[in-house]
Amino acid sequence: MNPTDTATRERHAFALVVIATAQLMVMLDLTIVNVALPAIQRELAFSTTNLTWVIDAYVLVFGGLLLLGGRMGDIFGRRRMFTIGIALFAGASLLGGVATSQGWLIAARAVQGIGAAIASPTALALVATTFDEGAERHRAMAVYAAMTGAGGALGLVLGGFLVEFASWRWVFFVNVPIGAALLIAAPIVLPRVDGHGGRLDVPGALTVSGGLAAIVYGLIRAPGSGWTDRYTLAAFGVGPALLVAFAAIELRTREALIPPKFLRDRNRAGGFAVVLLLGGAMLALLFFLTQFLQEQLHYSSLVTGVAYLPIPFMVASSSLVVSRLIRHVGVRPFLVVGPLLASLGIFWASFVTTTSSYWHVFGPLVVTGLGMGLTFVPLTVNAVRGVANREQGLASSLLNTSQQIGGSLGLAVLVTVAATAVKHSLASGLAALHGASGPAAAAVAAHAAVHGYQTAVRVGSLGAFLAFVMAVAIVRPVPEPTAAPDVAVALH
Repeated sequence: MNPTDTATRERHAFALVVIATAQLMVMLDLTIVNVALPAIQRELAFSTTNLTWVIDAYVLVFGGLLLLGGRMGDIFGRRRMFTIGIALFAGASLLGGVATSQGWLIAARAVQGIGAAIASPTALALVATTFDEGAERHRAMAVYAAMTGAGGALGLVLGGFLVEFASWRWVFFVNVPIGAALLIAAPIVLPRVDGHGGRLDVPGALTVSGGLAAIVYGLIRAPGSGWTDRYTLAAFGVGPALLVAFAAIELRTREALIPPKFLRDRNRAGGFAVVLLLGGAMLALLFFLTQFLQEQLHYSSLVTGVAYLPIPFMVASSSLVVSRLIRHVGVRPFLVVGPLLASLGIFWASFVTTTSSYWHVFGPLVVTGLGMGLTFVPLTVNAVRGVANREQGLASSLLNTSQQIGGSLGLAVLVTVAATAVKHSLASGLAALHGASGPAAAAVAAHAAVHGYQTAVRVGSLGAFLAFVMAVAIVRPVPEPTAAPDVAVALH
């Protein structure tokens, strides 16, 4: 290998480290706060329903602005927007760590979401434009996908450690030194990719983000205030109206946030549908299973995080295997088998009871992690394959948008499902006791809580199964391109 190839290989390896670290940090924040929720609730006096906004404020803004963030990278330059996104994310993390009120923390989480919405799609676009399509890109995508898939579960492990040995505030503070290191390294190792010019579709971004936010607000408010509450009804009226306005804007504007022609590719549209459904199912599993481990099994924050280790292990190991096999068999087999396994694993997890032990959870986590690991690399490759360089940011952001919107809407729906199931179970259980209290009432409350988890997780598994159906019905085999092996990044 000549010196030029060696230098290229080293430069690509360092660039991938920066990109993967940024993606890991962003994905960690989807779940690192989950383990800290009980401590946050106690200190800042959140109600149970309002507590979901600590998660949804981040996920919803992240998902709603991803398309705009991806287009900003295409228009203004990806390295520039990548560093701006990381700076916003790290700064908001610092503000979240020193929050003293509910509104302050939720606002900081929203700003974190803005930073993530800029950094994440530009990171994936930088992978697509730095590495040649074929074997080289597949290896890089495997690392990126492993960070995406494992980041959520690793966030639970790290979050548990920080809450146990420091405080909940450190789940935010931990991002600050990582962000600072990325800001120093990015201008040195990332290639400068100039923007292609154009105009941002701000009206489209505002209407789609506002519409989704209104729907999520209505779903979160409904269990406590009722489905006929005027604010609930207003949210369900405004949300769909804004989404209709978004569709009208996209059909009329010359530089739409989502050009309709971009979704005419059958495989790409099918892949986005798969990740949308999986995003909701996976985030719901982590949200409810975390509560089960802490409230029913009485695990500490640290032990709860460690309990999730099967997921990142299975995701990371299977992603690297898939990156080698995908060149020979294509993306479709993995997009079929992966969601099916994830659906089975999530459904299996719904059989926990008040007498279950960790071993009733371990198997479902292994199967779910394997299913997600088989899915992430093919979804990532499928999203950016064959896309023109000037639209890589759009393709990347659509993939991430599908995941985050699926997670946000899915979590809001399933929190409502769980709350309704708990309410009915508790009412019938207490009625059977005829006013008795003490241990019997406590047992009824525990049974009702677990019934809520079971119901929500089973509905979530249905979403993952629908992702399997989508993959079977829509995605079609496509020959995989090959690339010269001498410039591949050494990942194994």
